[in-house]
Amino acid sequence: MKREPAITIRRVEPRDAEALKAIFDSPRSMAGTLQLPYPSVAMWAKRIADFPIEDVMLVAEVGDDLVGNLGLHVAAKSPRRRHAGAIGMSVRDDWQNRGVGTALLAAGIDLADNWIGFTRLELTVFTDNAPALALYRKFGFVIEGTARGYALRDGQLADVFMMARHVRADLRRDDGHRGATTARKPAPRVHR
Repeated sequence: MKREPAITIRRVEPRDAEALKAIFDSPRSMAGTLQLPYPSVAMWAKRIADFPIEDVMLVAEVGDDLVGNLGLHVAAKSPRRRHAGAIGMSVRDDWQNRGVGTALLAAGIDLADNWIGFTRLELTVFTDNAPALALYRKFGFVIEGTARGYALRDGQLADVFMMARHVRADLRRDDGHRGATTARKPAPRVHR
């Protein structure tokens, strides 16, 4: 059995713009995201240069070949949502189903759990993207809802699942229930 070469995960560098363009030139990779076709190297160079300091973009390399990326973002600016992060990722078509997504997601979750302190990770995934759904479930993400007609893809409005991974055990639900709730009572309102 042929062994796949080692996958190295690292932070994005300005020199990666052309390789990121190539990832999103891949038809399946681009269609699984909210990116537009025909990306440019200049656009990716600007995105890398302007990437917010509080966010992280990781890339996956096999040898000298950049084959995937993962963005880990603060989910919202509100102080009440500082506990939540959002993930977006893609893998170049010719490297899908070869461990790249697993390596990227493992590294992103390690950062989220052990270095940033997110207790909730969120993502959206097209409902027909079975390989991505299997990957996210493997890492503890659960479907919390469905957004109908969420994004235009190839001339059609497509649905996505809203998925989340919770670090706190009291917020995890693995019973397939959508719209998870906790057993805790709400805090009393303080009137001023």
